[in-house]
Amino acid sequence: MVYTTHYQSPLGALLLAARGDALAGLWLEGQKYFLGSLKEPAEPMEGHPVLLQAGDWLSRYFAGERPDSGELKLDPGGGEFRRTVWEELCRIPYGSVTTYGALARTVAARLGRASMSAQAVGGAGGPIIVGHNPISILIPCHRVVGADGSLTGYAGGIDKKLWLLDHEGVETDRFFVPDNSTAP
Repeated sequence: MVYTTHYQSPLGALLLAARGDALAGLWLEGQKYFLGSLKEPAEPMEGHPVLLQAGDWLSRYFAGERPDSGELKLDPGGGEFRRTVWEELCRIPYGSVTTYGALARTVAARLGRASMSAQAVGGAGGPIIVGHNPISILIPCHRVVGADGSLTGYAGGIDKKLWLLDHEGVETDRFFVPDNSTAP
């Protein structure tokens, strides 16, 4: 069974989901792929220990602290490839960004592959691992940008991605939204 609760954030309402003793989802309400990773029924439960812990993490984050995503047990689902991408996203430090290409090289090395395309981790015909992140903010996919500084691939919307980067101390004036962007 999956249990859910709502959390009111500076970005708007968030929906948190727990499966067993792990956080299985964190979505901005109305985002692209909302609840996309949940395959089982969900039941609201305000006092679930995992959801309380996640709410505390978020409160500290939005208050300007830099809590470690490793404080929570995360269960984003997916196979080895997706889990490897999400683990690498969690290694991107606060105040930093990486590119889809750099992320792909790191994931390829971890999986023992000679190379991997940026599209394999980010989209553009690939499996869109970053854009389908079921645990937004805690698995910081907002810290990934295009090699040219383009802002793409955030299901919560580019405005939310910019807010999160600003909140974490990233200088965002060097980034731009490409003319052909399909991001919300």
